[in-house]
Amino acid sequence: MVGENGPLTGLRMIEMGQLLAGPFCGQLMADFGCEVIKIEQPKVGDPLREWGREKAAGKSLWWPIVARNKKSITLNARVPEGQEIIKKLVGKSDFLLENFRPTTMEKWKLGYEDLAKINPGIIMIRVSGYGQTGPYSHKAGFAAVGEAMGGLRYVVGDPSTPPSRVGISLGDTAAATYACMGALMALHHRHVTGRGQVVDSAIYESVLQLMESLITEYDKVGYIRERTGSTLPNVAPSNVYPAKDGDFIIAANQDTVFKRLTEAMGQPELSSDAKYATHTARGVRQKELDDIIGVWTKTKTVKELEDLMDKAGVPSGLIYRAPEMLQDAHFKAREAIVEIADKSLGKLKMQNTFPKLSSTPGKVRWTGPDLGEHNDDVYKDLLGMDDKTIKDYQERGII
Repeated sequence: MVGENGPLTGLRMIEMGQLLAGPFCGQLMADFGCEVIKIEQPKVGDPLREWGREKAAGKSLWWPIVARNKKSITLNARVPEGQEIIKKLVGKSDFLLENFRPTTMEKWKLGYEDLAKINPGIIMIRVSGYGQTGPYSHKAGFAAVGEAMGGLRYVVGDPSTPPSRVGISLGDTAAATYACMGALMALHHRHVTGRGQVVDSAIYESVLQLMESLITEYDKVGYIRERTGSTLPNVAPSNVYPAKDGDFIIAANQDTVFKRLTEAMGQPELSSDAKYATHTARGVRQKELDDIIGVWTKTKTVKELEDLMDKAGVPSGLIYRAPEMLQDAHFKAREAIVEIADKSLGKLKMQNTFPKLSSTPGKVRWTGPDLGEHNDDVYKDLLGMDDKTIKDYQERGII
């Protein structure tokens, strides 16, 4: 069975989304055993099959990850025959996931009210830029826009530059992660009541949820957070510091940890100096303190700093890229990165499934499937279609 031993084994999801905001939710569910049947447009497929800066053998290196552990079927959801097939799948499934523009599913007669008539327990997971309601709901919304509206873009980057971005599609994956969490909450509710519901995950709200006290600070004292580069205002010391041979992160902003840092530096008097003794005092003199620490770190190599901080019990570390991750003993010990065989690309290294569960862990079982690879599994075995019907639908571009 798909997802054997995973905690979501026995559950089935229909994934109708594309690109990342919806499919990352499907990836998380599939990683832990849910049978995810990904619906793709015949002959075209999910655009993510072609996305990614780098390719190998002409193939996307993003697709094998976000579509891992999923089944792929081809189906044209824009025609009545395709919509009827989706309804049959709904009758045999627990979740339907989509990230089209709001009202698209309703136009196809596949809105929640339509689906609940077929299966009262169906949980419909809807990921969009602005949510299913409100004056902006009809607008197209990618992660870039949601990150800006949710407050993230304004605070990312150096104060001397325009608002920046992190180097990943954080808005998409945040919305998808909240969608997954909502789906599991709705699943528990269904265990109690027998009824499904809609999970409405908006990109801008998912980003907003990550913004800590940004709203409350403005509401109560009129403070607007600005871009601060590698620091957080009034949280010190916590920064990237220069070593003889590279950069090193030290995070010693708690009073007792700061004391341990100053002792390791050979400057214990700093922790008793009224200018730096408390969290608030250090925040006021953040740059001044960072300069003092930077003068000291420049006298050490990264390895010397790492040894000193570990011995002192001060949170610290290197700034990793992929090469460092692949060589790191901790990554290896926890199997944070796994090597999986791909039919087209050979052996691929990718991140493992997280979080780790002690009794029913997730597992990467296979990489992203070929387009329509599981048509027979679904149309013949699950829905009981005969060869003549399948051939007719193929010729008419329905599947």
